[in-house]
Amino acid sequence: MIRRRFILKSLLAAAAAVSVALSTLLPGAFAAEISDGVVRIGLILDLSGPYSANTGKGSAAAGKMAIDDFGKKVLGAPIELLVEDPHNSTDRAAAIARDWFENKGVDAILDVSGSSEALIVQRIGDTRHKIVSLSAPGAERLTNEGCTATSIHYVFDTYSIGHTVGTALVDRGFKTWFFITVDNNFGYDLERDTAEIVTAKGGEVIGRARHPLDAPDFSSYLARAQQSKANAIGLANAGADMTNTITKAKKLGMIPGPQTFAAMSLRITVVDALGLETAQGLTLSESFYWDLDDATRAWSKRFFDIVGKMPNSLQAGVYSSVTHYLQAVARAGTDATDPVMAAMKAAPVDDFFAHDGKIRADGLMVHDTRLFQVKAPDESKYPWDYLKLVATIPADQAFPPLSQSKCPLAKK
Repeated sequence: MIRRRFILKSLLAAAAAVSVALSTLLPGAFAAEISDGVVRIGLILDLSGPYSANTGKGSAAAGKMAIDDFGKKVLGAPIELLVEDPHNSTDRAAAIARDWFENKGVDAILDVSGSSEALIVQRIGDTRHKIVSLSAPGAERLTNEGCTATSIHYVFDTYSIGHTVGTALVDRGFKTWFFITVDNNFGYDLERDTAEIVTAKGGEVIGRARHPLDAPDFSSYLARAQQSKANAIGLANAGADMTNTITKAKKLGMIPGPQTFAAMSLRITVVDALGLETAQGLTLSESFYWDLDDATRAWSKRFFDIVGKMPNSLQAGVYSSVTHYLQAVARAGTDATDPVMAAMKAAPVDDFFAHDGKIRADGLMVHDTRLFQVKAPDESKYPWDYLKLVATIPADQAFPPLSQSKCPLAKK
């Protein structure tokens, strides 16, 4: 039975490769192979909860921009975008994914807010043999124990955050760490991955405090961090929890202060909401910043005209991943899962979001990452001039080696 399955998978992979090769030679040859005549893309986004500032309407707008820029059609078929809010419920996210795949004709889900929700949607995509690409969630297990043959982790994972922030700060003398961590998959993975690189480089974790999602008050956690006298306070949380932690730290006189806050999942949208007076000095890892070069500025200004805010990496990642998916459909000549996945993995990601990015066998899209520091108010020279580049971490150092992956697909 195992040998039969192996042979079947090998035949499917060979068929996918042939389809991609033929579509390259005969671009219109498979145009009729668009399921029900429409290419449907779904985004499961937090539109009103703790992660809405980082994803929400901005990610939905980025997805629509990608479709519009592609001409609203691929292989002559119209492209439709569906967006729904799971209200931070894994059950709700699962119900949306099942309904979309079984009843709505969705060909691919190209983002899911929240790691816990993403893990279950990714599994449903696997059982329905549908593509799931993830820009917002960060849990490393998405491309380790939870990996599937039809999923992609596109923007970041907890390993890349930890290795970007941990490497750069320990190298700059921040040797002792205290973690404030949200009690969920994302928080555990982020703390573990950062702690590993801190200790590997000669640093030390001298304390930690864990809080529930949507914690009402962070005073006690911050008091413990302050009393530890750690050089760096690592915030292994996100969304409203992270914002409330930073706001309380400012009120307690800890920002600015002798301890550096590593707000590892901080995004520029949150910096804008907090203001530089509150966010100054915070360090963060980002794959993308709107003001890096001419290409990032050009796209980001278009995004700003629609949304009224500059984009963060999660939103830019949605645009990039939707575009990469549609390009793969065009190259494969079909929206069938196997040829499209083969085309996505065969082509590099080279756009304003990432240069020479590669989707590996385990589904992880690897690319350079960067450490930024939030500017003080007097350092900012124009609107949204919030971050200064501290260090760039090459892709092969920012992400885990494929040889260390726990994903069975990495061993083939």
